[in-house]
Amino acid sequence: MTRRELIGTAAMAAVAARPRRVIIDTDPGTDDALAIFLALNSPELHVEALTPVAGNVPLELTLPNALRLLEIAGKAGIPVAAGADRPLVRRLITATYAHGQNGLGGIPFPEPATKPASESATQTIRRLVHASPHQIGIVAIGPLTNIATAFREDPELPSLIPNLTIMGGSLSGGNVSPAAEFNIYVDPEAAQIVFRSGVPLTMVGLDVTRRVVLREEHIQQLENSKKPEGRAAGKIARAMNRPTMHDSLAMATFIDPAVVRLQEVYVEIETTGEYTAGETVGYRKAPVRGSAPMANAPAAGAQPFVPNAKVALDVDAERFFTMLIGRIAG
Repeated sequence: MTRRELIGTAAMAAVAARPRRVIIDTDPGTDDALAIFLALNSPELHVEALTPVAGNVPLELTLPNALRLLEIAGKAGIPVAAGADRPLVRRLITATYAHGQNGLGGIPFPEPATKPASESATQTIRRLVHASPHQIGIVAIGPLTNIATAFREDPELPSLIPNLTIMGGSLSGGNVSPAAEFNIYVDPEAAQIVFRSGVPLTMVGLDVTRRVVLREEHIQQLENSKKPEGRAAGKIARAMNRPTMHDSLAMATFIDPAVVRLQEVYVEIETTGEYTAGETVGYRKAPVRGSAPMANAPAAGAQPFVPNAKVALDVDAERFFTMLIGRIAG
């Protein structure tokens, strides 16, 4: 190997060893809490900012929850920028029935001492991405309102993001309705903007997240952790009725895509159905065909199959749990 080749190989190795920069768009949320703790305890990642959005609970709770989670983990220096307090065009539907009235399983964690950033979530996302194009990924584990708003304000933005991994959607039925998964159901119009944006998209939905439910042994490991975030995660998991790690699996997929099996799919978001709004309709092969046109409308043909997302369809659950519990519990 020549000296030039050695230098090139060393440079590539240095880039590969560098932590990947990531923005976490989140609505904490019990399972969001464990996903955030996983990111903060993963040497592969450098968390640039948290951008809370209304979802599991209103923004007046997701915002302080994001701040307190960072404080618990000793990472209060990471910026937290407030996002949207409602979906683009719909009334906000929350999930306090699953996450407790405070979003963290009803656990009375101390009030945060730190304050949110002065700029908004969309300003933060746009500033960071434009300052380092093609270098900052996003993990979105709540409704996609913040991301869609940033894309509408800045149409160039999707082309500057190397990967957007979302927890959302399902090709096998919903959880808040027979058709829709919660994050997409809350703001289907935002999801439609994101899925049509051209951003490199990875969808981790109910097809795989339903298969990663914490076992008693996992909860005990967290409760017995010597790390504050491990013990906090244990309290939250203990309070959850069924501790399904939806958001943590999306975070783990961003860190290590080998925890899931991905397939390229063309995904459309249903926004007009009275009973199906928020459904993620996945085409795995041609033809891509919508509903039959009305009698007085022009004929509509099938469209070519062009995937717009990599969708997780299977999961290595034990590989995932080894990562999640090992890193948070320490």
